[in-house]
Amino acid sequence: MAYQTPGVVFALAMAVKAYSEPGDAVMLQQPVYYPFSEVIADNGRKVVSNDLYKGDDNRYHIDLEDFERKIVDNDVKLFLLCNPHNPVGRVWTKEELTAMGDILVKHHVTVVSDEIHEDFVFRGKHQVFAAIKEEFAQISVTCTAPSKTFNIASMMISNIFIPNRELKAKFRAQLDAAGISQLNVLGLVACEAAYAHGEEWYEAMHSYVADNIAFTKEYVETQLPGVSMVDHEGTYLVWLDFRETGLSVDELEDLIVHRAKLWLDSGKIFGDCGKGFQRINVACPRATLQEALDRIKTALQESEAQ
Repeated sequence: MAYQTPGVVFALAMAVKAYSEPGDAVMLQQPVYYPFSEVIADNGRKVVSNDLYKGDDNRYHIDLEDFERKIVDNDVKLFLLCNPHNPVGRVWTKEELTAMGDILVKHHVTVVSDEIHEDFVFRGKHQVFAAIKEEFAQISVTCTAPSKTFNIASMMISNIFIPNRELKAKFRAQLDAAGISQLNVLGLVACEAAYAHGEEWYEAMHSYVADNIAFTKEYVETQLPGVSMVDHEGTYLVWLDFRETGLSVDELEDLIVHRAKLWLDSGKIFGDCGKGFQRINVACPRATLQEALDRIKTALQESEAQ
């Protein structure tokens, strides 16, 4: 049986309360979806980051030595995993997840795995962390939702799977304390309808977004000198590297917001290691995407001319 919550971020906050105490260390992997750090810090816990690093292959990787060292040195109680990873676009392999999982089991760390982007895999294969080993299932909280896939975030419905009875009871206690007893019936119906009858729509959407990702890659490579697109495997959020443009973090922010007049997500909100990057949502009409990229191109040209 799954618990339903009004969103995955809400579930993350409940997990932080359920599986750690004020002052405890909670680990994540920056650059990562910014509410991860917010729900840790806002609940009086210590944010510890096992920073991902960009390799020569233009993909992000996990420093496993640092991963274990951070757990030990900070007595980490809880780890928030993003799988697939937002914003760097990695679809973690079974081998990568297993390596992390073995370390987490060894040090008795509870894992909350946000798998909300599981339907947006374009290379590789999504692997549910809890499904790899029974040991992993017993330390795991798995978060999913139809909100990203079917664009129904306003329905406020997420599904939270917790196999371990003790972890389940602690999570339930936090839901009760937060006053969450019943959810929006429209959300429940929308979730069921999306999963039961949405296959044709999903396949068309997935194909369209895949084409937009390919379009963005070609555009960046041919039209935006100094900008590169991180190798993309999953999610509909593309991670653009502007560091070779020579712009400072503030200059880049000014260029995107005031010159290009776009509302992208500045890399700095995903952690210090995200500075110099921008996250762009490509799950939109092609014409909208092209206009956004054209605006960046024009703004860069104007900046260079000055």
